Amino acid sequence: MPSLRQNNMKKKILPYLLLSPMILIMGVLVFYPVIATFSYSLKKWKLTAPGDIRVVGLRNYATILKSESFWYSFRNTLFILAVVVVLTTVLGFLVAVFLNIDVKWSGVLLAVAILPWALPPYVNGILWKFVFSSGYGFMNKVCIGFGIVGEPIEWLSSRWSLLLVVSMVVTWRSIPFMALVCLAGRQSIPQGIYEAARIDGGNARSIFQRITLPLMLPFLGIGITSTSVTAINVFDEIIALSGYSDLGKNLLVESYLTTFSFLDFGKGSAITYLVMLFAGILGVFYLRNLNREVEY
Repeated sequence: MPSLRQNNMKKKILPYLLLSPMILIMGVLVFYPVIATFSYSLKKWKLTAPGDIRVVGLRNYATILKSESFWYSFRNTLFILAVVVVLTTVLGFLVAVFLNIDVKWSGVLLAVAILPWALPPYVNGILWKFVFSSGYGFMNKVCIGFGIVGEPIEWLSSRWSLLLVVSMVVTWRSIPFMALVCLAGRQSIPQGIYEAARIDGGNARSIFQRITLPLMLPFLGIGITSTSVTAINVFDEIIALSGYSDLGKNLLVESYLTTFSFLDFGKGSAITYLVMLFAGILGVFYLRNLNREVEY
């Protein structure tokens, strides 16, 4: 018969054995690419000069931070981030309030609200490209039909209008997650708190300001952080709307063009790592909000 010591040893080893497949997968798909990307970013590595690969330290980062193309993409990224976070937070909260109303078709409305989230990002971009197309777009037909403009607007040919359209597409895709998070937060608040507030003479405005909003802040934090990461990592929508042009490129498109168009793996990896660090910082805030306890 196995001894007590052997049984204890098996109990200690078993969790690690069960976790080993996931650790292996994470190592191959997550940790190795992160480490490899950082090592590439420290090298001069251009496919146009395959025999001239050498370690240059942080020179790639210094060159990138002095590049006007990088800061152009950075400003575009910040614009998309700001617009997406503001619109998604406001509209997602309003959708959550609407979905919280107990009606007969609430299940159907919830399924419809999730639809943009379920569609692939590139498909979302193509759908909205038809809406904002200068020749046959729905938006131009509406504007011309109501006499707002006399001729079609080139929505996708101007930097800021293109970025605004990209932001709208990403917002449309991000609203369902924000709405679900806010809906979960609203429904987690005990009804007894609202009943006590009404008995004490609280009106709808004061109840919202002093009860609903403070108790939903952790959930809003989760939604805003997740939305921020999504806005930073926009790629498919930009490609679907404007292709690989410089007009609306963000940091991810800049990294792609540097790596695969100019064949500079060193600088492309450096840009990718800067984006990863930015997203990683936001990920820390996401985990902190995720683990934050709400006291009722």
